[in-house]
Amino acid sequence: MAGNKHRMNIVSRLLLSGFFFILLFLPITLKVSAAVKPGTEEWCAQQIFSRQESRIEEKLLGMSLSEKVGQMLIAETEAQFNGHENKGYQLLSRLVQEGKIGGIMFLKGEALKAAMLANHFQSIAPYPLLMSADMERGVAMRLSGATEFLPNMAVAATRSPELATDMAEAVAEEAKAIGLHQNYAPTLDLNINPLNPIINTRSFGDNVALTIAMSSAIIEGLQSKGVIATAKHFPGHGDVTVDSHLALPVLQADRQRLDEYELQPFKAAIQQGVISIMIGHLAVPKLTGSMEPASLSKAIVTDLLRNELGFQGLIITDALNMKALYNGQNVPEISVKAVQAGNDLLLFSPDPELAHSSIVKAVEKGYIPIEQINASVRRILQAKGWLELEHRKLVNLNRIRDNASPESHRALARKISARSITLAKDTNHFIPLKTAEPAESILNIMLQDKIDNEAGKEYTSNLDRNYTVQHIRINPDTDPAGYAKAAELAMRASAVIVTSYIQKLSGSGTLKLTEKQQQFIHSLPGMVPKEKPLIFVSLGTPYLINYFPEISTYLCTYSSSTASEETAVEMLRGKIKPVGLLPVTLQGCSN
Repeated sequence: MAGNKHRMNIVSRLLLSGFFFILLFLPITLKVSAAVKPGTEEWCAQQIFSRQESRIEEKLLGMSLSEKVGQMLIAETEAQFNGHENKGYQLLSRLVQEGKIGGIMFLKGEALKAAMLANHFQSIAPYPLLMSADMERGVAMRLSGATEFLPNMAVAATRSPELATDMAEAVAEEAKAIGLHQNYAPTLDLNINPLNPIINTRSFGDNVALTIAMSSAIIEGLQSKGVIATAKHFPGHGDVTVDSHLALPVLQADRQRLDEYELQPFKAAIQQGVISIMIGHLAVPKLTGSMEPASLSKAIVTDLLRNELGFQGLIITDALNMKALYNGQNVPEISVKAVQAGNDLLLFSPDPELAHSSIVKAVEKGYIPIEQINASVRRILQAKGWLELEHRKLVNLNRIRDNASPESHRALARKISARSITLAKDTNHFIPLKTAEPAESILNIMLQDKIDNEAGKEYTSNLDRNYTVQHIRINPDTDPAGYAKAAELAMRASAVIVTSYIQKLSGSGTLKLTEKQQQFIHSLPGMVPKEKPLIFVSLGTPYLINYFPEISTYLCTYSSSTASEETAVEMLRGKIKPVGLLPVTLQGCSN
C-alpha cells in the first residue's frame, strides 16, 4: 500500500512538473501548430482513413471471406533463409499464396536476407503484404547490417525533439530500403514504476509532457517518410511489475488516473495522426471490472479507443504468442476474442492458419458481424494504399548494403549518444576521471546479470588505450575467490569503475543481481578510500542508482550500444560534457 501511495505522489508531482516542461517546448509547439494544424498532413490517420475510394470498395467487394480474414493476420519469420526445403519457409509461402495472411513481421536476422525474403513473399502474394518489425532502437534492433540507435529513454535524455525526428527519419529510410512498411514504435508507456521489468528504457520516461514531445517527433519522422508508426502499449504498460511475455500484468489505475496520466500520450498521438495503435496484454480491472486482458476487451479496444477517443486508424494486438494471453492451446479462443474486441490486425499468432480458420468459422456462425470484418479490412487496404504497395512492394537488393546503414546515420547515433549521457550525481567531483600518476592502475569491475565474456570487449579496449586498467567480471557465477580478488584489487586501485551491463529488472520486477553481487557493490564505498574515485557507469537501466545510493558518482548511458560505450569513455576522459537530463525520477538525484 505504501508503494502505491508513493507512486501516486510521484504521479501528482509529474503532472504538476509537466506544466513547466511544456513551457520548455512551447516555441517548438507554436512553430509546428502555426504552420500545420495537427491531423491535416497527408501522412495523418485523419486523412488516410477518411477518404472514400472506389477502388478500395471494389477490391473489398471482390474478396472472399477467407481473403478478408487473411488480411487481418500478421505472421512472423526469422530474417534467415534456410533453404527451400525448410518447413517453416514452405508453410509461410503456402499461407501467403493462399491469402491467409496479410503481412509478415521480421524477427532476428540480417538486413539483406530480410529484403530477399520480403521480395519473395511479395512476389507470390495475391495482395501486397504489410511488412513490419519492432524497430524501437532502429532496424538493427532486429536486423544486423542496419544502424544501431539508442532506446527511447536515451533519446528523451537529450531533450531534443529535433534529434528524435532525425532518428525516426533515418530509421524509416533504412526500413523502406529493406522493404519494411510498419514500425512497432514508439512506446508511449510512462515508466512510473521503477520495478517495471519490461518497459524500462523503452519508455521516454515518466513525464507526460516529455513523452508527448518526443513521441510526437518520432511519429512525424516515421510517417512523413512513408512508414507507419505504432503507438504502444494501450492503455499504458508503465506501472506494472510483471513481464507480459511471461504472465498477465495488472494496471491498478482507475479512469481518473488513466485520463490524467497513462492516456495523455495516446490522446496526443491520436490528435497528431498516428496511423496505428498497439493494444497491450494487461488487465485493467478498475476500468473493465474484470481481469480480461486489454487486447481482448471490447470495453478498451472499441468503446474507449475507437469510439470515445475517436481513433480512426489501425488497431493491432501485441504478439499473440505471449504468455499473458497464450496458454499453449487457446489459439481459436484468443483469435476470435481479439477480433470481437475490435482489433483490425492480429500479430504473431502461434498458429496463423488455425487463427484464420477459427475467425472464418466465427463469422460464418454469426459470432462476428461481417460488417466488422469489412470495416477492418477497409482500413488495412487504406493503409496499404497510402503506402502505395501496389507499385512499391519490391526493393532493389543491389542497394541494401549502401542504404541499410549509411555513415550519416551512424554519425547521428553517435550524436544522440553524446547528447544523452547523463551524470546523475557527482558529489565528490570525480568526473572527469584523473589519477595522480598515469601509470597508476584503475580497477574496472564489469557487473553482469548473466555470463557473457564477449560483452564489453570494445569498451575495455577503449579504457586500456586511455588508462592503465585491470578488468574483472562479477557475474552470477563468481565464486568466493573471485570476490576476494575483486576486493583486493579495489583496495589497491587508484580508482574504481563499476561498469554495469544490467539492461532491466527481472520478469518479476526484482533486481537481476544475486545477493552476493549486491552485497559486494554495497561494500565498495567501505573498501575504497574516500579520496579515491568510485564511479558507477550504467550501460543500461538508470534505476540501479536506487539500489546503490551510497555510490556518489553515477553515470548513465541508458544503452550498451557501441556508441554508448564510446561515449562513456569519452565522458570519463573529460572529452565531452554531460548534458543529458534524467527522464525519470531517481532517489537522491535532482538532475
